[in-house]
Amino acid sequence: MLASAARAARGFAANGIGEADCVALMLRNDFPLLEASLGANLLGAYAVPINWHFRQDEAGYILRDCGAKALVIHADLWPQVEGAVPAGCMVLVADTPAEIRAAYGIAEEVARMPGRAVAWSEWLACHEPWDKPALPNRGSMIYTSGTTGRPKGVRRQPAPPELQAGALRRLEQIFGIKAGVRVAVTGPMYHAAPNAHGRAAANEADLTVLQPRFDAEELLMLIERHRISHLHLVPTMFVRLLRLPDAVKRRYDVSSLQFVVHAAAPCPVDVKRAMIDWWGPVITEYYGSTESGAVTFCDSKQYLAHPGTVGRAVDEAEIFILDDAGAAAPTGEVGEIYMRHSGMADFTYYGQDAKRREIERDGFITNGDIGYVDKDGYLYLCDRKKDMVISGGVNIYPAEIESMLLAMPGVQDCAVFGIPDAEFGEALAAVVQPQGPMTADAVRTWLRERLAGYKVPKVVEFVAELPREDSGKIFKRKLRDPYWAKAGRTI
Repeated sequence: MLASAARAARGFAANGIGEADCVALMLRNDFPLLEASLGANLLGAYAVPINWHFRQDEAGYILRDCGAKALVIHADLWPQVEGAVPAGCMVLVADTPAEIRAAYGIAEEVARMPGRAVAWSEWLACHEPWDKPALPNRGSMIYTSGTTGRPKGVRRQPAPPELQAGALRRLEQIFGIKAGVRVAVTGPMYHAAPNAHGRAAANEADLTVLQPRFDAEELLMLIERHRISHLHLVPTMFVRLLRLPDAVKRRYDVSSLQFVVHAAAPCPVDVKRAMIDWWGPVITEYYGSTESGAVTFCDSKQYLAHPGTVGRAVDEAEIFILDDAGAAAPTGEVGEIYMRHSGMADFTYYGQDAKRREIERDGFITNGDIGYVDKDGYLYLCDRKKDMVISGGVNIYPAEIESMLLAMPGVQDCAVFGIPDAEFGEALAAVVQPQGPMTADAVRTWLRERLAGYKVPKVVEFVAELPREDSGKIFKRKLRDPYWAKAGRTI
């Protein structure tokens, strides 16, 4: 894989790609994603993963916004974005392998190499490995959405030399990855954490296994077959693993596991305890974001002593809590979480510095999460200030879906929000105020044709009039609260 990355670097350089340029990647979990990412980084360029669910408008926006000089894409995904690729962007098409076709039910004819396409494997073979010194590594520029809809590219400058050693230590602390480990990558690498996990494994691990699509029993099989020692999971994966029949759980040997880290969404206490009971005290957790990096960490022993925590601040990280008045909240009192990691290179939102300044206060940034810190310094999450929905560890932003719904003929107004879901933590619900007769299937079809499938609401309801505040703004809480009350929970 590293040899292929070096060939990719030579090929990218021959096509004029260099420092601070962008190479876009629209690929499922497949080795060309890592080869192209690491190859771009050898030149000091950014790798820009694109959510492969995205359609033409969504993917095209990112390609234009980052100024992509190249796009590496799976063959079956090419038709959904072909018309959105900017002029001057080199396109390299990777075969959609049989494992991915099987995992996603993709017909072989759909995955055929498009005519006149430049094939990734053949293009690589045309280039000798890059043999010059690597330029400062800029890593990946991950696009993360905001409540106003369009994604923002989180862009960092290369870490100065004094921070580089610390970055390697953090990778080992948070992911446990170092020479000698055997890693399986289960989450989609267009997300920040699986991307960082997969890239670290490619550089350091003795073995890296990519699971095309998470499947609970298949993961157990991979752990046993390859003696996997390290994983990065999200709580939804824990739920699916625990739902396997006991006979299936006992069928596979998972004793090779040494370090299983999770993040991305709150994990119910009973789920976490059940995983520790099954796999042993190898379960760890961190909290952070694409912008902040990991700012807390806890192991199984710490968690069992402080159930529900997401950990204590790691070295070089600081956390403080602000109350509604903007003052520092006392220990144990809930407020908005602000954080800073002095060991990481600073970031901006590419082309949107003002958005970056909006989330900062005295050098600390916020994700809009609400929580508190206990007397022992452990952080707990309680709520989210924004309307963002986290479903299966994936951030979903209702404003984008609402905007698309409002463009649908016959929709007068709408509200999209999160409701409880036993498997995914949250699911999407849409309440629509129609101008005439309308069906839920019609709403879902409209959205599915324009947005990624996971953004299509599970529940669609219709009302004659949406509840509004005095200002005219839709009163979402009146729509959302009954769902959560019925589940015996508060959001």
